[in-house]
Order: sequence, then structure tokens, then C-alpha cells
Amino acid sequence: MEGLSKSRYTAFCQCPKNLWLKVYRPEEATIDAGVEARFEQGNMVGDLAMGLFGKYKEANAKKPDGNLDLSAMVKQTRGWMQDGVENICEASFALDGHFCAVDILRKNGDGWDIYEVKSSSFPEEDGQEAKLEKYAPDIAYQKWLLTQCGVKVKGTYLVCLNSNYVRQGELDLQKLFAVIDLKEMVENEYLKVPNSVKLALKVINNETEPELDLSEHCAKPYKCAFLDYCKRQHGIPEDKPTVFDLYRMSFKKALDYYHNGQILFDDLASVKLNDKQQMQIEATQTGREYINPKGIKEFLDRLTYPLYFLDFETMQDAVPQYDGAKVYGQITFQYSLHIKESETAKYEHREFLAPSDGSDPRRPLAEQLCKDIPMDVCTLAYNKMFECGRIRELAALYPDLAPHLLNIADHIVDLIDPFRAGDYYVPAMGGSFSIKSVLPALFPDEPSLNYHNLDERCQNGGDAMTIFPRIKDMELAEAKACREALLNYCKLDTWAMVKVWEKLKEMAK
Repeated sequence: MEGLSKSRYTAFCQCPKNLWLKVYRPEEATIDAGVEARFEQGNMVGDLAMGLFGKYKEANAKKPDGNLDLSAMVKQTRGWMQDGVENICEASFALDGHFCAVDILRKNGDGWDIYEVKSSSFPEEDGQEAKLEKYAPDIAYQKWLLTQCGVKVKGTYLVCLNSNYVRQGELDLQKLFAVIDLKEMVENEYLKVPNSVKLALKVINNETEPELDLSEHCAKPYKCAFLDYCKRQHGIPEDKPTVFDLYRMSFKKALDYYHNGQILFDDLASVKLNDKQQMQIEATQTGREYINPKGIKEFLDRLTYPLYFLDFETMQDAVPQYDGAKVYGQITFQYSLHIKESETAKYEHREFLAPSDGSDPRRPLAEQLCKDIPMDVCTLAYNKMFECGRIRELAALYPDLAPHLLNIADHIVDLIDPFRAGDYYVPAMGGSFSIKSVLPALFPDEPSLNYHNLDERCQNGGDAMTIFPRIKDMELAEAKACREALLNYCKLDTWAMVKVWEKLKEMAK
């Protein structure tokens, strides 16, 4: 009979079907493109946290094939506990087929404290209590298994990143991490563990798939990797737009319509929706394009030559690498710039990509940006909050450049505005106004504007964010190819903006 692990137990707590699919149908999972990057960040955070309380021993026994030897890790842990080792990382316990590895097991008098390490940040901006509660089942399961193994558990803590920490000089682990006592939350969950374990065992030792309908647990506390599979099972087509595809439709509200039998756009005729959602449905049903030349012209009249089309690429480090950087701070390392000086001028392209040597890219990028974009010129960005946010961060870091940088930010116009206003909508946009939805909708037959035709190394912002910090460790030829892929990707972002602007001018006539 199979047993449970931490991940299996928490999967069951979210949804029994989630657990069953993990065991019997793992191939049905839809893997998010950023999962690997988040996994790497999590490993880095976990490795750093091991040193939080000073010297430690890590249970990390391997089999000849390179896989973890769980039995040996359990034996290591017991031996170190008996020897009085104060801090044991990956402390491993097994009983009746169940297993868990405690991130940090810390000696506390006649007992032990459990520290669960997460790469999330604290304090949270909102819903702090609710966001902490999602970690309680994981820790409660660990406490239960350790107690079953005869270990006296005295404290249960969450270790996560302190979002208020700003790096200056050497990394300060005591300031980088926040340690939160989850005693009350864990005790409430601990009472549920014995029964939950029994029910979870029934799930994984039964080859019959559980029959469970879609509900809020499909997205809480985490989006389930099997959501697409379950949607198909419950008659939600992948080849037709549904209530789940509506513009700014919350998952909770979409579920309400779904449970009422209102799934396809045709089912929503009697439903009161907002103007954008109604426009999306009508455009899809009729094939009609919504074009408001007056509104588009009013937007274009805000623009003046010379025009600068700007796009940034950033990386997001869980653990700040550079002075002045925060936990999960956006580090801008690249930009592309297309420039049109006048109505008749040809486009000029400029770009910046920081060296791939691990040095802080922000100062050289900020200096070059000030050289490439004069003060008081009209700059276009797509969803400008991102670019403006990065520029203001750079201005705060470098006061000597601040006047110029802030001037650039103050003169940025958002190219998304006419789409968001509903002045230009075609059915192929699918209820999304992002550049990745608008561009193929407006130019469906132009291969040069298709991101999928780029080098597969970098076809989206997630690729760029992941690739750049890795280049410093690559072989020369691969590093060169990745830098070229980054440049081509970012260049297409601003060229896409140029083409969208030209299309708007055409529609305004």
C-alpha cells in the first residue's frame, strides 16, 4: 500500500482528485512555463535558509543511480538527533509508508522545532492571514508524522523571505528571512490530519478516479495543474470560447455561471455583463470588428514626433543579488527602442543588453537610456505601468540621473489605451488586450511578427527572465546564441508596437 509525502498530503487537502491524478495520471498536468524557474529560486532559498541558525547537518544520502536514498536519510537523521546535533536540514522521517523531510529541524530543550522554508515573501500586501493559512496543512502533516515517530514537536514555524529587506553589502540571512510562528494555525490543522490521512490513503489506493466537480479549490490556494483536464471532463470545450475566457471574469464568478449551465457564449444571452465582455461575446458570435475611428484619432492626437517605442526586459530575483535590490525586485537588464523622428523619417533602432558577467546591469542601462531618449520627447510603451515603474526605481537608485529618468517616465503614453477603451477590438483578440493577443489578431498572416518564429531559446518574457542570469555559466557559443535570441526577442517587442501604431493610424482615417 502506498503512503503519503508532504506534497501528496497537501495535494489531497486542496482536492482529492488532484492527489489521484498526481498518482495515476501525471501526464495530464499542464506545466506552467515558469515552474522550472520558480523551482530553481526555491532551491536557492532553501539552501540559504539552511544556515539561518548556524552550523547544521544535511540529510542527503544518494543511491548509486543518483536518486535520494530515503532510508539512509532517515537513518542519518536519527543518528544526528541522538548525537545532539542542534540543526538538521532535510531531517527525514518514515513510518508505515509515509515520509517527510523537514526543511530545518531545530533542537529545543527536550523537544524539537519544525521550520518549513518557502520562497514566498512576507509581509504580504493583503490577505496576510489567509495567505499564511495555506502553509498550515503541510506543517501539520510533518508534526503528525514526527509525533507518530516518537519525536516531541514543540514549535512549528514558517521561514520565508522578508519583503522589506534591501540588500546593502554582504547578504544578511537574519534580515533576509522572516520567521513566523504558526502555532495556532498548525494546531487547528493538526486535529484534521489523522482523518485526512485515512481518506487520502483511500484515494491513492483506489484505481477509480474520484468524481468531483469544478469548484474554488481548482484555484485555491494554488492553481491546479490538472484544471484543463478537469474542464474537458466536465464538458468545457477547448475549441470554443467559454465563460472562463471572458475579459476580466473572475474564476469564482465564472464558476457561478458554469454551475448554472451557462458555459458557452450562446448561454450568456440573458446575463448582465460589462461593456467589454458584451462586446467580446457579440464580436465572437457575429465576427464583427469594433472600430471607433474618433476614439482612435483622439488617442493618436496625443502623440508627437519624434516618437520613441520602448520595451524593457527584467529578471526577478527571490534573493537580491545587488545593493539596493529588494526580495523579488525587478532588475532591468535590457531594452529595445524604435525611433521615428518625423512622419517621413525611416525607423531607427537602438538597444541595450547588459554584459553577461553577473555584474549589476542597472546603472549602465540607466545611463544608456538617458543617452538614447532625450528629455521631453513622446515615448510609447505597451502597458506603461511596467516601464514607468522600472524607470522610477532606477531614478530612486541613481539621484544624479533622476531628473532625466523621471522626465522620460512622465512623457510615456500607453499604446494599450485605445484597445482597453474598446476603440479597436476584433474577435481574434479573445478578450485580451495584451500585445501578445493584439498583434496576431491584427496581423494574422505576417510571419515576421510571429513570436513562435523566433529562436526557441527566447520567445516570450518568461524565457528572457530565465535565460539572462544563466548566460554567465554557459559555454561561449551557447552564450552568444542566447544573447542574440534575447536581442531579437526584445527588438520584435518594439517593432510589434510600431506595427500596432501604424494599424491604428490606418483605422483612424
